[in-house]
Amino acid sequence: MKETTPAAMPPCFEKWCKRFDDVFTHKAQKREFRHYLGGLLGESERKNLFQIAENAIGVNYYQLHHFLTEAPWSDSKINERRLEIMNKCSQTRISRGFSLIIDDSGHKKSGNFTDGVGRQYIGEIGKTDNGIVVVTTHLYDGRKSLPLDIELYQHASSLKEGKQDSEFEKKPELAIKLIDRTIQRKYQPGIVIVDAGYGNNTSFLVELEKRELKYLGGVARNRKITITNEDTIQQTIRLDELAQSLPQEAFKEIQLNLDKPKTVWVLTREVEISQLKGKRNIAIVMNAATFSQATDIDYFITNVSSSIVTPKWVVDTYSQRNWVEVFYREAKGWLGLKEYQVREKRSLLRHFILVFCAYTFIVWHQMTGGLRRRWANKPLNTFTEAIDAFRTAMSYRFFDWLTLNRDVFAAYKASLGFIWA
Repeated sequence: MKETTPAAMPPCFEKWCKRFDDVFTHKAQKREFRHYLGGLLGESERKNLFQIAENAIGVNYYQLHHFLTEAPWSDSKINERRLEIMNKCSQTRISRGFSLIIDDSGHKKSGNFTDGVGRQYIGEIGKTDNGIVVVTTHLYDGRKSLPLDIELYQHASSLKEGKQDSEFEKKPELAIKLIDRTIQRKYQPGIVIVDAGYGNNTSFLVELEKRELKYLGGVARNRKITITNEDTIQQTIRLDELAQSLPQEAFKEIQLNLDKPKTVWVLTREVEISQLKGKRNIAIVMNAATFSQATDIDYFITNVSSSIVTPKWVVDTYSQRNWVEVFYREAKGWLGLKEYQVREKRSLLRHFILVFCAYTFIVWHQMTGGLRRRWANKPLNTFTEAIDAFRTAMSYRFFDWLTLNRDVFAAYKASLGFIWA
């Protein structure tokens, strides 16, 4: 059942929204916050402004559009309140030592009128195309996966003065800004996990070390390192050349217990890298026992102590980065992260933060057990199972409302040009 009405939302939804009421200054803002969040959580396949209003009885498109684009409320305050709510509950509290994952994600966007749009690499299609990219920080602590902050990357072609524009910031600069927000909240990440787009940026790694943060990041295969052999002779060599020169026995076989069991061969070594003082640990991970047989080879760098950096630690720790990919898949597939009908940066960020709120609503109820007690007959172990339980609640409540308000529903259908009986 795609149609719903705000009057028939489950009680747990209203309780959640009330926690945000004092952040808004007008009654209309509180109302449209509920309408937008309810639309994102609803069953409709499309989550743009028009479809959210079209599928809900009593929701007005123009009021919803005004809320997202013009109304005077702060997306940053909404985001802070969202994280405060998670931190106040013992079952969902953000604990020390979590993994802080930095990533960027893009999606295709036609035209050139939307802020940030430009021809750039779009991860979801695996090639360069016209689109938008966002940089995010994400938390994973072994129990929960949660988005923290988001910034829109404004491609140089989308700014009046290109790279000379005062608003232009590179992705690593945006990432550092987001990391600083995490630190300012007094959250204590145990390690920062990044892909090669960030790990290969020495300036970015230096900034992490200035903040006394541990990291594990991917690096490019052509990255040059300096190694010391048994005769204490130093040699500067590319990472892929090092991997090719090493004997099979130098790599350790590691079994990964994933959805599909996987075997990898891993080598760790202490090396020196230009522009970084002292030594760092690198890791080479292959999907075969020898370089010549391998079809998938990854290279990593970390400033974590050699006593901790074992082959198993490297693959187990870096595999946590997959949680941000899971989030993007769920937020785009279920909550309309990339479906919006706005063009300005402020409105885009508001949409993204409201998606974060919808996502966190489901995670919070999944972990606290509220949905399980009333709307499911089995444990809710995944986000998909939890949102399905909530949508069951929405459908059940709407059916009850419909039996009491048939005349209202008939008038609603008639306004759309349909006859309903």
